[in-house]
Amino acid sequence: MSQLPFELLLALRYLRPRRTFVSVITLISVLGVALGVAVLIIVISVMSGFDQQMRDTILGFNAHLKVVEPGQTMTNYPAVMKKVALDPDVKAVAPTIIEQVLMKTQPATGQPIAFAPSVRGVDPAAEARVSTLPSSIREGKFDVSGRGIVIGSVLAHSLGLEVGDRVNIYSPSELAKMEKSRTREEQEAILPDEYEVRGIFDVGYYEYNAMVVVVSLENAQDLYDIGDSVQGLMVMLRDPFAAPRVKEQLEKSLGPRYAVSTWLEESSILAAVLVEKNVMLYILFFIVIVAAFGITCTLITFIVMKTREIGLMKAIGASNRQVMWVFLGQSLVVSMLGIAAGLGAGLLAVAYRNEFLQLMRRLTGWQLFPADVYGFTQLPAKLIPGDIVIICGGSLVICLLAAAFPARFASRMDPVEALRYE
Repeated sequence: MSQLPFELLLALRYLRPRRTFVSVITLISVLGVALGVAVLIIVISVMSGFDQQMRDTILGFNAHLKVVEPGQTMTNYPAVMKKVALDPDVKAVAPTIIEQVLMKTQPATGQPIAFAPSVRGVDPAAEARVSTLPSSIREGKFDVSGRGIVIGSVLAHSLGLEVGDRVNIYSPSELAKMEKSRTREEQEAILPDEYEVRGIFDVGYYEYNAMVVVVSLENAQDLYDIGDSVQGLMVMLRDPFAAPRVKEQLEKSLGPRYAVSTWLEESSILAAVLVEKNVMLYILFFIVIVAAFGITCTLITFIVMKTREIGLMKAIGASNRQVMWVFLGQSLVVSMLGIAAGLGAGLLAVAYRNEFLQLMRRLTGWQLFPADVYGFTQLPAKLIPGDIVIICGGSLVICLLAAAFPARFASRMDPVEALRYE
């Protein structure tokens, strides 16, 4: 004899497959819930992957905090670095300079190509402690000594550069001198600085790979003619999410002369992705709500068809609560089947997302995830257990609430009225 309550046994009996219209509606309800759960899992996992990969990439290349001296370059940066490093939340500090220049290639054949990338001046000894740049070299080595330069992989490909090639770099001051010399009768020849490509990096983010070249701090100071000073300090924290609190601490210790900005302020796109993830979660739950209406329609149809049985149950002594749980149990089974199917489909789609994109690319020729738009060569995704629990639990609650009204209606049915015409 079964140990299950009779309400659940009766609900399972009603759900046995039959070649009726109600069985078709029940199957559609299961598929609707499965589709809603699967879409939620796929979208939220991809958004979480975007958030994680962008944070790792951007914060791996940029600082958690940036300290500058507004309106001027920072001349006493060694003393400021020591003061910042005293904070227990600070992991490392390094000076930095970043500005735009004009760069021209020196090809063996053909015409030289000019481009205006951002040049980043770094201290090689300190850079490994504040960024992933030294460990992101794909060709050559991280060597910016002398007239060495390191460039991004996308920039190297677009300009046809390889390790060992040479490029000319015109600083803003040199370009200004060239512009002034044009107005004179005797033009002055301005010779650019020549650099050798010693390394090609790939930090995993298209914008950085396509727009940034790296030189030594001394060369950057010479390019911008700022002497022994820097534009600011890059600060790496032990916990990136402690940035707002550490910012307040540093502002108090450094005084009003210096300005401190966090990675959330510098990279607003990271905050935007997090907000979009939460908004998408709320919006896509409406898919589950629509699917839940299918369960409501199924139960209403089923209650109309089972009016006689409901009347008999009430006549032999079944309570309102027991009748209600028969139909809630039916909805629970349908919901659990839909959620389980959706969970499996969602996890499978996330696991093979990039293979699907490659298949679509081969079949249609379309780039569904172009790297120059999204910044990543692969579609990122991250499964967070908390998100899965929220999606599955929220979907179950929505489905049960959708079944509550017709189940309550069935439980309050008068047995005399139900059996009057039988």
